Formats: sequence, structure tokens, C-alpha cells
Amino acid sequence: MKLTVASEDYDRFAPLRDGRVKPEGIELNWLTLRVEEIFWRMIRHQEFDASELSLSGYILQRSKGIDDFVAIPVFPSRTFRHSAIYINANSGIERPEDLRGRRMGVPEYQMTAAVWARGLLSDDFGVKPQELEWTQGGLENSGRRPFVAVEPEGVRLEFAPDGKTLSQMIAIGELDALISPRIPSTYVGNDGPVRQLFPQPWVAERDYFSRTGLFPIMHTFAIRREVLERDPWIAQTMFKALFEAKRLAYSALFDTTALRVTLPFLVEHYESTVALMGEDFWPYGIEPNRKVIETLMRYLVEQGMMPEPLDVDSLFAQSTRAMRVGI
Repeated sequence: MKLTVASEDYDRFAPLRDGRVKPEGIELNWLTLRVEEIFWRMIRHQEFDASELSLSGYILQRSKGIDDFVAIPVFPSRTFRHSAIYINANSGIERPEDLRGRRMGVPEYQMTAAVWARGLLSDDFGVKPQELEWTQGGLENSGRRPFVAVEPEGVRLEFAPDGKTLSQMIAIGELDALISPRIPSTYVGNDGPVRQLFPQPWVAERDYFSRTGLFPIMHTFAIRREVLERDPWIAQTMFKALFEAKRLAYSALFDTTALRVTLPFLVEHYESTVALMGEDFWPYGIEPNRKVIETLMRYLVEQGMMPEPLDVDSLFAQSTRAMRVGI
């Protein structure tokens, strides 16, 4: 069995790419691409047998009855998003509550990073998405369009003018704020024209986890439905292989023989992360992530993109729903 898989370049996938981990009965053709390209090619054209996929995009498609893909409970991308919120230095915004009535840019309204950022603004500071004006567009290249189009109820949403980028617009004050998972080129530190809303985002993010227990999920791993209908054993086999690859990535972070990542205090960072978040701080499987997924679906409902939450278990291949996990 040959399987073409597309993902970003993650340490937790590396053992599958380089052959240290081999899923039983599967020969992998692993493509390393940027996620924006992966999502567009997978959702619009189903070009790969399996790939990482935007979790919010996947849930929104399922909420519309579109079931071209079946996810397994593997979550290759997770990130806290306080550090993804930027402001124009001359906007007068000093705290999250000052965002009310302002114009906020976002590459795609439905992108998972933006859903989480809006969710924390709402839960922790009472700032609702309906209280802002939203502009979608390319961060550094104009003309971007969402791979999953949404028309959020009660939300003022438009596209950036032709030839304009969000990075430029926030720097010159045409946007007051911006949510972007990628650092805009016009952000050169908090003394420049673009600043971070949270001056010490890493402190805010650690506090957020301590209070909520949420480590936001960005992406899941999805397989084309026709592939699973033909060979249903692939779901559980890929879950096992991806879990083993993640276990090896954990081990590499704590290997003091030679640092695998170009960070001098890597082991200290690993130990502090375990102290805060537990030994398996990047969990796979449904149960360790049920609260996170339910929270994301609550945000999708509150932000006007779907009428009601879906059953968490129904999002994932049946053979992977009860798989035991643990390192």
C-alpha cells in the first residue's frame, strides 16, 4: 500500500519521513509543504491520500455535511495564540478591552488560530467578535481568499482592498489590530510601528494554561474517505505510527548527549514545560483532548460559523476513538 502524505516540517513527523518509523504495510510518499498550500490543495482538490488539516476547517466542513475526509485524533500543530495578536502602535490600544469598535485584520476569518484568539479575547476580557470590524486578506501578498468560505452571523467582514496586505495596513494605521499566526514583516519589536497586544505573551500564555488547562489545537491529521473505505485498517495503523514518531521526538528533546535543536537551554525548557503541562504535554487521542476540541467548537458557534457543536467522537475514525495513549 502506497500513501501520499503532506505536512509541514515537524520533529514529531520526522521519524516517518526519514524511515525510522514504518507503518505496517504502508509505503509513505511524504511531501513537506507550507500548510496554506496543503489546506487549499487538500480541501479544494483532494490531492493527497492524507495530510494535516486545519481543525476548524475540518469541523466546519463536517458541520455542513461535507465528509470527504476522516480525521484521526493526531494533532500535529498546537500553539497558544496570545502572541499572535498585534496592534498599531499609534492606535491608542493599551489593553484587550480597547479593541471594541476597532478594525481587526486576519488572513482568514475561519482559520483556527483566529478562532482561538477571538475565543480568549471573549472568555477572558469580554470582547466579542461582533464588536469589531474584520478585514480578511494576505499577510504579505495581496489577494488571499479563504479555502473554507464563511459568512459569520452578526459579524462585519470584508476583504482587504486590491493590492493591500495586512502587514502594510496595520503599519500605516489602516488596521488597528491584527491576528496572524505568522509574524508580520512590519513587526520589528515592540518599539516599532506594530506591537504585540500582550507585551509579555509567553507569561500570559503560561497563565492561560494554568487557569484553563487548554493547549490550543490548530491542526489534525485527515485521510480521504475513499482511501479508508477501501482500506479501513489504515486509520489505526497511521495513528500507531504517528504516536511512535511523537514519542521519539520527545526523547530527542531530553537527550543531553548532543542538543538536537539549536537552543542552548533546550533541556531546561523541556523540564519547565513538563513541570507546567505534564509529561505528555502534546497528547494524541480523543480523551486527553476532548475539552480542547469542545472549546474550539463552542467558539465556532459563538463566532457565528456553525449552528451547534458536533459530537466530538463522530469527528474521528471509529477504529481510533478508543485507542489507549500514553508515553
